[in-house]
Amino acid sequence: MAKPSFFSSDLVQVLLCPRLHELQFAVKALLAGGLALYLAFSLELEQPQWALMTVFVVSQPYSGMVLAKGMFRLIGTCAGALVSIGMVALYGQASLPFLLLMALWLAFCTAGASLLHNHASYGFVLAGYTAAIVALPASADPATVFDQAVARCSEIGLGILCAALVNVLLWPRRLERQLANQGKAAWEAGLQAAAAELRGADERGELLAALGRIAAADAQRDHAWFEGALGRARSQALRVLGLDLLGLLRAARKVARERRLLDPASAHALQPWLEELEALLREGRQAEFEACRQRLRLALDAAHGQLHLCLVCLERLLGEARAAGRSVEALVYGAPTRQAPGAVAWHRDIERGVLFGLRSALAFLCVAAFWLASAWPSGLGAVSITGVVLSLFASRDNPAQAGLNFLRGILLSIPLAGFVALFYLPGVDGFPLLCLGLGVPLFFAALCVNRASLAGIASPFCIFFVKNVAPSNSMSYDLAHFLNNALSTVLGVAFAVLVFNLVSLRPGERHYRRMLQATLGDLARLTLRSPAQAEAWFGGRTADRLIRLAQRYDRLPEGRRQPWSDGLMGLDFGDELLYLRQCLEEVPASLAQARDRYLRRLRLALLGDGPRAEREHALDPPTARLLKALAASPLAGSERGELAGAALVQLQATWRQWCRSHAPAGTALRADPLPGAGR
Repeated sequence: MAKPSFFSSDLVQVLLCPRLHELQFAVKALLAGGLALYLAFSLELEQPQWALMTVFVVSQPYSGMVLAKGMFRLIGTCAGALVSIGMVALYGQASLPFLLLMALWLAFCTAGASLLHNHASYGFVLAGYTAAIVALPASADPATVFDQAVARCSEIGLGILCAALVNVLLWPRRLERQLANQGKAAWEAGLQAAAAELRGADERGELLAALGRIAAADAQRDHAWFEGALGRARSQALRVLGLDLLGLLRAARKVARERRLLDPASAHALQPWLEELEALLREGRQAEFEACRQRLRLALDAAHGQLHLCLVCLERLLGEARAAGRSVEALVYGAPTRQAPGAVAWHRDIERGVLFGLRSALAFLCVAAFWLASAWPSGLGAVSITGVVLSLFASRDNPAQAGLNFLRGILLSIPLAGFVALFYLPGVDGFPLLCLGLGVPLFFAALCVNRASLAGIASPFCIFFVKNVAPSNSMSYDLAHFLNNALSTVLGVAFAVLVFNLVSLRPGERHYRRMLQATLGDLARLTLRSPAQAEAWFGGRTADRLIRLAQRYDRLPEGRRQPWSDGLMGLDFGDELLYLRQCLEEVPASLAQARDRYLRRLRLALLGDGPRAEREHALDPPTARLLKALAASPLAGSERGELAGAALVQLQATWRQWCRSHAPAGTALRADPLPGAGR
């Protein structure tokens, strides 16, 4: 993939022919920044540039994003300020314990940022960064730490307030209006993935497109919560839609699994239904779903055995598709929708987060040691910026490239900042001329922030242009001071990029083993959790893992793609386990005891050695016992009993297939018949 370049056709287009929303964004950012700077000067805040910098940090295309990012930045800033006061109070005059405590706090914040999503992750980054910018300068004079903490919180809070006010009042762009488009795109992708499952297409293409759309839409949902009642209604509808689409994908894969057990005659009888439903889903003919579902119900009376079961699964698939369609309508019109049983949960790799934190801490200590050894007056800036870059980009897919773009933006800002600070400002007087000198470069940079290919360079340009100019009530026009500050920033970011390249922490065998263990742990917890609450929890975490695995699928050699197979096996196994739990939720006591014994044995198998070639038949005895208890229960012959028996057979089949996939290459394995196969 080509690396993004700042000097590209996008740059020419945005500077010469910007879109309307890009112009509006740039104007709003300048107005909010000017207001924040004016108020900071009027209130005689210690470092007014922090108010202006904060405006450009929290400025986002949509009002809800500005409010969300501003709120989490304020929370992170206040938390970091409180921690910095505590650290200086404890070890302000003991350099080594103080730096070790600071490194530990940065490690904690980096780990927290890598484990969370959206602006909650950003709040952790700011908590670490604020502690660095408050506690490190105050360590030389501990008595000033409270004043510095209050000053930074006041300046940053003022910038957040001005950015939020301008974005809400002037040309507000509401994210909740975009949620409808994102939800419809996710719904269409879900229908295509379900259709692909029915026609037996490649598992990766449409499935991952649907999972990616669901994840992308859910990531925007939290921001709309800040946009009033309609935003909250659409956020709730999008949450329900995400759960419905996960249910749709589960139902489609259930059909695909059950059809494999059909005999040739039954498969031939099912084929017209598969073709009709595949066309309905692929073309999105929602109005015909219910009519087709009614015809399926009539056909159920004449079908028997495995064919009857497949038709039941197809009827449930159409029910899931209709539910998703209703959720899309509620999303588009902002109508009330049913309460979702639980939020979509995402996978968290705690060990990897801890490693990210340790990397940040060690890098911070290395730069801090250089600062202390060299007695560099501006080394504090290098120490602080190293910590923030390592925290900010730690969980990115390519953190070294993100850090390099960050460095490019800083390097581009230095010459312009030097010209404005050392040549332009000494000859001007008054706030309007100050705004002119700052506003022209910031306006053009703000135009670029809205372009994805330019934002990684344009955003740090805006921030560090203001930082290097450092407008204040008492300006200092010292070339040596300016160069020292600029050099400290460049060296700090460059060192962070170097650390990213030297200690990449890219996923390896241990990472994939942890993902498998996390999947097995989730499956074991499915035997205990309430099925109503477990669906969103398990579906979201498994979808997140599959997306992460797919991003690296093509980079793995042909013989080392077992993690992807493990992910799909875990998804199918969990789906069947959820079906079994739902079918046997309220049953007579004797069957409930047999069910609980089966779930205990299943939990032990999952938490033991997991799927291994020698454990292929580990589930055969408990499966046979539960099938026998099911046949002797009042559920025998009912649709619930039939679905429960089918789920048991599929759990056994999936476990065997999973174990065989872990057999050493070249091992010959016998495919044993399954109970109920070919019924």
